[in-house]
Amino acid sequence: MRTSTTAVHDRLFDALSPAVRALAVRGMVRSYRKNTVLVSEGEAGDSTFVLLTGRVQIYSNDAFGHEIVYDIVKAGDYFAEMNLDGGPRTASAMTLEASVCSVVDAPEVRAHLSHPPYANEFMAHVTRRARDATIQARELALKDVYGRVVSTLESQHGPASAGTPITLLSITHQTIASRVGASREMVSRLLKDLERGGYVALGVRQITLMRKLPARW
Repeated sequence: MRTSTTAVHDRLFDALSPAVRALAVRGMVRSYRKNTVLVSEGEAGDSTFVLLTGRVQIYSNDAFGHEIVYDIVKAGDYFAEMNLDGGPRTASAMTLEASVCSVVDAPEVRAHLSHPPYANEFMAHVTRRARDATIQARELALKDVYGRVVSTLESQHGPASAGTPITLLSITHQTIASRVGASREMVSRLLKDLERGGYVALGVRQITLMRKLPARW
């Protein structure tokens, strides 16, 4: 088992839940700049990343510049864990800000999973990811763009009630477009229409839900 001997690393590990900490201490601590691609879809790889500080975007894109974002990973969570079958990476991962990760290779992950409590936590984590992927696939298949925009906005903080506006911070039209699989232009048109209808107020990197969004538009 490889552990950090620095006080800084110890403090980073201490902020983790017991199960995630037990996984993190098996890895090598590495720092990454903003917009660093950590994992590329389709490539081989057997490392799992525990995010100690920063944020990481999990996404797919194509040769035409289309992009869909599956998740934003925050400190205290881990990602790129679906690699134990030896298959290719199913998504890419990129830092959204300067980040620090503990990178755990496959043999150390397997050693971690030899302890039943940690194996149970790991399987629960993978199950949650699979459930979220299923929900996202259903949204893409069964809802139109407007319905997916509503789901994305309300998933940030739930539906707004009468008289209680909710402001969503650090969210842009491009962020929403990447989450719903649509163009930024289409999302912007929908949000402008909703603003004219008094349902939302648009600001710089923020959207305020003024009242419950209509089911259809």
